[in-house]
Amino acid sequence: MTERSRRSVQRRQHELVIGPSALQWDGQSLRLDLEEVGMPLPWRVRGQVRVWPQALSRFATPLDVDGRHHWGPIAPCARIEVDLQQPSLRWQGHAYLDSNEGDEPIARPFRCWDWSRAALRDGSTAVIYDVRNKTGPDRVIAQRFKPDGSNEPFEAPPRQVLRKSNWGISRTMRSAADAAPAEIEQTLEDTPFYARSVLGSSMLGERVQSVHETLDVPRLVARSTRFMLPWRMPRVR
Repeated sequence: MTERSRRSVQRRQHELVIGPSALQWDGQSLRLDLEEVGMPLPWRVRGQVRVWPQALSRFATPLDVDGRHHWGPIAPCARIEVDLQQPSLRWQGHAYLDSNEGDEPIARPFRCWDWSRAALRDGSTAVIYDVRNKTGPDRVIAQRFKPDGSNEPFEAPPRQVLRKSNWGISRTMRSAADAAPAEIEQTLEDTPFYARSVLGSSMLGERVQSVHETLDVPRLVARSTRFMLPWRMPRVR
């Protein structure tokens, strides 16, 4: 990830260009052409990613009490093809694409959240957004998104405590209490303020594999994290 200035961004109806990389919608798929440099040790990231939605979703909902932050999936049931030249990597599988937006800094309303999504047997995607606000009640969103673009709510199962990340972040997962406990199968990202993992869990009567993330907001805005961020996310004007 590279932060770039306004002069590096071009936006048209079906295309978004950010520096040397671009996203383009052709009416059927979203194509990402990547030309970046990885950090903290410089290495090339070059190639193409394509996402084919089965249907586009119009669902959106506020995350905070005052309704200044919103989340909604764009393509909750989708297929992806990854074709990278650097590093040499090709694969395809199930995909998911969503959007978060806010009208104020993220640290103002939130303490933390746990989020997960899982592909179900019928091709639908179950998403749980478990948000803890600084003031007011917690916000728990549990929605099942179907391949035809429709969605329906479901009752979120109780929280289960997961083992802490290597950076000491506390994590939970909502998984059926009467089934096998949720367990971490693979860690994808482990940072001082954010962790992303693959979990085995139980949802809607199925044993599923979930992509799970935890965000610790006080850690995100800590001075130590701000000092480290430029080493992972350089700024280019």
